[in-house]
Amino acid sequence: MIRSGNELTEDLVVEAPACVVGLGAGGSVVLRALARAGLPAVALEEGSDHTPFQFNQREEQMIPELFQERGGRMTDDLAIQVLQGRGVGGSTIHNTNLCKRTPTEILELWARRYGVEGCGPRDMEAAFQTIERDLSVSRIPDDGINPNNDALRRGIAALGWRGGVLSHNRVGCIGSGFCELGCAYDAKRNARKVLIPEALDRGARIFSDVRATRILHDRKQVLGVEGRTAGGRRVTVRTKVVVLAGSAVGSAALAIASELPDPHLQQGEHLRIHPGGVVAGVFDQPIDGWKGIPQSYECTEWLDLDEKSDKRVWITTAFAHPIGTAVVLPGFGAAHMKSMRGYRHLAVLTAMLHDESAGHVWLKDGTRTMLHYEMNEGDRRQMVIGLRACARILLAAGAREVVVPAVPPLTIRREAEIERIDANVVRPHNIPLTAVHPMGTMRMGREPKTSVVRSTGEHHHVRGVFVADGSLFPTSLGGPPQISIYAFAEHLSPHIVAAARG
Repeated sequence: MIRSGNELTEDLVVEAPACVVGLGAGGSVVLRALARAGLPAVALEEGSDHTPFQFNQREEQMIPELFQERGGRMTDDLAIQVLQGRGVGGSTIHNTNLCKRTPTEILELWARRYGVEGCGPRDMEAAFQTIERDLSVSRIPDDGINPNNDALRRGIAALGWRGGVLSHNRVGCIGSGFCELGCAYDAKRNARKVLIPEALDRGARIFSDVRATRILHDRKQVLGVEGRTAGGRRVTVRTKVVVLAGSAVGSAALAIASELPDPHLQQGEHLRIHPGGVVAGVFDQPIDGWKGIPQSYECTEWLDLDEKSDKRVWITTAFAHPIGTAVVLPGFGAAHMKSMRGYRHLAVLTAMLHDESAGHVWLKDGTRTMLHYEMNEGDRRQMVIGLRACARILLAAGAREVVVPAVPPLTIRREAEIERIDANVVRPHNIPLTAVHPMGTMRMGREPKTSVVRSTGEHHHVRGVFVADGSLFPTSLGGPPQISIYAFAEHLSPHIVAAARG
């Protein structure tokens, strides 16, 4: 049963063996695991429940509905847009379905430097296999590579760089190109379609449109969760296990608002976001980049995941629908109209950082969630490397000019001009930057001085509080995190089930 909090006419108190807060990739896995164990948990999700027939492919309607803060979430200096999902299924509703495992180098780094135990490549193998099977993960077929991604592939081949075809979790995809606005054709094998129905069939209860406002605890043991509906109704779940799965932003904000014990000031810290900038290539032939699978190819030439690497850029495609494109394209009036009239001929790449900069989540006036994040000089240098690499790829693929939407915009027509992309271009507010992968604010590890939860996912200081989302990760991943979030939730679920039974 999924019940909307908007339907409540009075305050509600329920009891359950566990309460899951947030129903994205991680929360949905845990909810299913609890239900399979005969422990029908309650889940609170601040967003609404959406079905495919509601996805009307209208940017101005779906972005406010499916994204946090109506798509307007930003870092507190307004320099980086942070896009996150909101609703039953979380970001799995609007993401582009890319599926990559946590790299071996990253898992080994977490064990070596952060004391993460039992989560090495061999330990995680079963969880990855389970998730990939359940979500029907497969390599994107060659005929699914649209012209925008083919430009990336051609450019990489011409330069002799490293790259390849990506994998996804779609079945029955018709290539409409509207993945990020919700799939009207129900082709996504996402959390809402695959995991949540089974949990419901086994007795789980979900309350959508209920925002968790406080974890109830006595500083040693969790006692429950309190939430509010938009209409002001209070929902209280009395339980001995609470699973935070509201993202690296939402989970950290709730922990801080709840005043969970944090003697070493770790909650909300070490925020990573994979910031990315875009470069557009203008081609003589139509690209029609909005059609087909949005992201099907990658360039890994500038990504080396070894510790202290000087190659920390992952490159893939990034295309937007007309409103999103109009916001990013430079120019005003007639000049902007001319650029938009070339929309069909644009191919767009993004340089996404495997970032080392560390931000934090904080609460303004004790209630409003804020993100502080500034790229350090090392990451700014990496962004320059990435944008230059994107420009080279597009020129090598046959673009007649490359546009970097900086202030003022840069137009590049020859290889020799690429050096114009320098540190000044990537200074704050000079180029649009976007992030879609918040991580790390409730990170796992052995030592309470440097982490928030144990390697079991349980809070160091409050029994019964677990974390099952991207906030677990001690560092950036350097690639799309959805499979990592699913798999870590699957791997940690036995600990959560044991605590709910105990």
